[in-house]
Amino acid sequence: MSKKSKWGFATKSIHIGNKANKEHGSIAPPIHLTSTFKQDGVGQNRGHDYSRVSNPTRSRLEENLAALEGSNYAVCYSSGMAATTALFQLFDKDDHILVSRNTYGGTYRMAMNVLSRQGIDFEWIDTRDPQNIKKRIKENTKLVHVESPTNPLLELCDIEETAKICKSKNVLLSVDNTFMSPYGQRPLEIGADIAMQSSTKSLSGHSDILGGVLTTNNDELHERLQFMLKATGGVPSPFDNWITLRSTKTLALRYQKASDNALELASWLATLTNIHKTIYPGLKSHPQHDIATKQQLSPNGDVVYGAMLSIDVGNINARDEFLKKIEIFQLAESLGSVESLVCIPYFMTHAAVPESTKLEMGITESLIRLSIGIEDFSDLRTDLADALS
Repeated sequence: MSKKSKWGFATKSIHIGNKANKEHGSIAPPIHLTSTFKQDGVGQNRGHDYSRVSNPTRSRLEENLAALEGSNYAVCYSSGMAATTALFQLFDKDDHILVSRNTYGGTYRMAMNVLSRQGIDFEWIDTRDPQNIKKRIKENTKLVHVESPTNPLLELCDIEETAKICKSKNVLLSVDNTFMSPYGQRPLEIGADIAMQSSTKSLSGHSDILGGVLTTNNDELHERLQFMLKATGGVPSPFDNWITLRSTKTLALRYQKASDNALELASWLATLTNIHKTIYPGLKSHPQHDIATKQQLSPNGDVVYGAMLSIDVGNINARDEFLKKIEIFQLAESLGSVESLVCIPYFMTHAAVPESTKLEMGITESLIRLSIGIEDFSDLRTDLADALS
């Protein structure tokens, strides 16, 4: 076992993929802003030939993210949607894919408006009960793709139990781990074949880049994903790779602080009588609180309930008053950043989902999704209190 494999999460996040530059000794390695590389002869390159295929900065980021995920491989993409699209494009016409019903709206839009036209059969199901997944697997089912927690209702999937079912049926299991990040949950360690993240979110954490990543321990899957990236070209820029690599150095600190803030805020919000519903896995009122406690763990084994929570204020007038009064929280797409954000999923992240489907799941016009940042807790509480008064 190498010394690196024994390092803790924060040590890995700072040092793996961040060796000092050999030529000058710069502690921050350089960005390789190049599209192509000089070759020493026909078929003789120095490890890279064209940046769509590979780039030194991207390779360093992939090494870093694989270490944080506890995987053998990581493949980086230009966005979270590019990563999810590449995952689904591994499959062929008439293949069947099961997907969490409450998944990100962009995943629904891509699957139903793009890939379904090419003959892939998508089915959207409730993945909270592994037995429900088992019942929906068919002979042509090739993939089960779950979010846990889901966006925005924070429904959980028991990843370990679902993985056992998928393995018994020879079906791949992929987990969108964007909400938790590898600091709060590592799906591959509990049985998943592929973990996906939008590195736009907690991995970068500063609302300044786009990116996505797929991680796996499967040699064949890695080769297919690398080929898909080369063939389709959804690569991230070297600059975005460099920024993400810089940002993962503080992931442990950022995510723990944001999660601590979220737990305190959710506990307080749950006591307010003018909120119709508070949804957060860290609350004992959450129907799957025990699953969160079992699988949402920091690298040290401590429970991490996450930095996302949702509230339903009951009507659109209360929602609009809330949005007018917030000062620290900002109305914007995205999540997982150092600053706290507010989103109205019905009109924003889930705009592409049919109205009847949204309402059936509980995504109402008055549902507010909160991405909790790392500001002072007292300031966040005061901001919400003023907006809800």
